[in-house]
Amino acid sequence: MQTRKVGPFEVKAIGLGCMSMSHAYGTPDIAEAEIALHKALDIGYDFLDTAALYGFGKNEELLGRVLKDRRNEYVLASKCGIFLDPEGGKRKIDGSPAVIRKTCEDALKRLQTDVIDLYYLHRWDKSIPVEESIGEMSRLVEEGKVQTLGISEVSADTLRKAHAVHPMAAIQTEYSLWSRNAEIAVLDACKELGITFVAFSPLARGFLTGKLTDPAAQLEQGDLRLNMPRFNAENYAKNMELYARYEKIADNVGCTPAQLSLAWLLEKDDNIIPIPGTKHTEYVVENFGALEVSLDAATMSKLDELINTETVAGPRYPAGVQVEIDTEEFSEA
Repeated sequence: MQTRKVGPFEVKAIGLGCMSMSHAYGTPDIAEAEIALHKALDIGYDFLDTAALYGFGKNEELLGRVLKDRRNEYVLASKCGIFLDPEGGKRKIDGSPAVIRKTCEDALKRLQTDVIDLYYLHRWDKSIPVEESIGEMSRLVEEGKVQTLGISEVSADTLRKAHAVHPMAAIQTEYSLWSRNAEIAVLDACKELGITFVAFSPLARGFLTGKLTDPAAQLEQGDLRLNMPRFNAENYAKNMELYARYEKIADNVGCTPAQLSLAWLLEKDDNIIPIPGTKHTEYVVENFGALEVSLDAATMSKLDELINTETVAGPRYPAGVQVEIDTEEFSEA
């Protein structure tokens, strides 16, 4: 079975994103999440991804409670840098050393573990030099609370600045057929510096599974996607026209649409690890099956030509969120 390196760790080439079990995509189903987590480990997942932000600590608590007796079976990744503003009661990006340290120490308690294997700066707080935030995180490594460091949703330039302070084991950024920002510069930087690229939302937030055909009708109020431009009625109708042709390619390959999307990422480069997220046990199993799918050069070309930055309708994030991230953007020209 395919494995890939993240810092000193060797893990399966597909990991498990745990966010949707507690956060952003509708009402959590705790009983189902518990089953899904155990099933994931049972079938071979060994790289699990969470964050302090997800459910404002509830996702870390879930993993800690459910998997505390299986902690030696997986590499644990979590994140700091966005959490609950104690005064405002909403999410807040804060990369100050004191907040990073407190977030980590609280996370260790929630996760019921002595050490986090991979700890990301979830978002760069642009009011603070990234070197200052990473510097504090490096002290967490020195103290044995964290083993390796990463960073999320930053440009190649910011990645280099962070890496110069402390080696980055990984960068985590959205990457799929319909989100190609990483191809501008970050993927090349990863190859140059020996950094693993962890792809979140590799199924295009459900679009590439075919199970989400009408966001307005299918998604619960409060679902993060309802505020994303690609999911509004006009743009999604255009994107579903692409999906119809995409589904035919999956049929020809002999895999599910979700598996096709993951296989495309695995074929792109051997330093990419997709971490599809789900709160359903059946999809945990389906997604892991992508490790058995092989794509030839002709199929890769068809996919690249069909779904790309020029053919997808709508920007990745709404304007208010876009200003929070540091990833390179494609020119409008």
